[in-house]
Amino acid sequence: VRLRGDGPAPAERLAAFRIALGGFITSYLMLRLGVFLELGGRARERFDPVGVFRLIDEPLVGRANSILLAITLLLAVAFTLGWRFRAVGPLFAMALLVVTSHRSSWGQLLHFEHLMVLHAFVVGFSQAADAWSADARRALLRNRPIDTSQVGDRYGFPLLVASVVVSVTYVIAGIAKLRYGGFEWVAGDTLRNHIAYSATRLELLGGWASPAARWAVDAQWTLPPMAALSVAIELSAPIALLGGRWRNTWVAAAWLMHVGIYALMLVGFPSPLLLVAFAPMFPLERLGRRLAAVSA
Repeated sequence: VRLRGDGPAPAERLAAFRIALGGFITSYLMLRLGVFLELGGRARERFDPVGVFRLIDEPLVGRANSILLAITLLLAVAFTLGWRFRAVGPLFAMALLVVTSHRSSWGQLLHFEHLMVLHAFVVGFSQAADAWSADARRALLRNRPIDTSQVGDRYGFPLLVASVVVSVTYVIAGIAKLRYGGFEWVAGDTLRNHIAYSATRLELLGGWASPAARWAVDAQWTLPPMAALSVAIELSAPIALLGGRWRNTWVAAAWLMHVGIYALMLVGFPSPLLLVAFAPMFPLERLGRRLAAVSA
């Protein structure tokens, strides 16, 4: 089973996704490091364990939290570089799960974090360092290059799984809207109220609300079509697995939906906006080869 009918995926395609995913996660952890560090000093009364923390029912405080973050960052860099990947890949995925579960246990669930953790597990337990990696370079220097000749579709299958994960998460989001909002999500004032609430909350907290929010609330006739379109995009996510124009059209629509969400509510989903979430659906090795040719 493949995303495209162009034969088994080369090792470079999976390696390119590893680099894109690892680079994004490393940057995200560094940019949000202050937020993650602050969790170690919060009052235990606010702790509501989710995920792996349901097993221990205790938050990470002080040095324990800081050490975990430092280890996860080091693993993120090694993951991106493809260094000692057979051990680093799984270790990084598990460390990232713990870090993000800890953050979620304080009451803020970020769905794009869940997606990047799932992708980290898919890539971390694959042979994503057989090309464009420190491991591949070390093997070449020892005159024992890694054999990337095809045995089945060992490089394409993880990419397919990662693409299916993306598709399923969008479908779940669409079903959730219909399950909890019903037809009112499309025809009623649910979206309008949500936009108004987000803008009002930002203004009350001293933030800056999007100028487009006031326009959308006033021009409420535009919201039912927008709501219907968002649900249609989410529920139709599986068509991206067909590849080609189906994939391109759906990814473009999903990306524009996220741009619209940010424009109206200043709610950004970094991995979809930066296209990292959709990366496993594309032949990324072509971009990597072009960049290498330009820099040569």
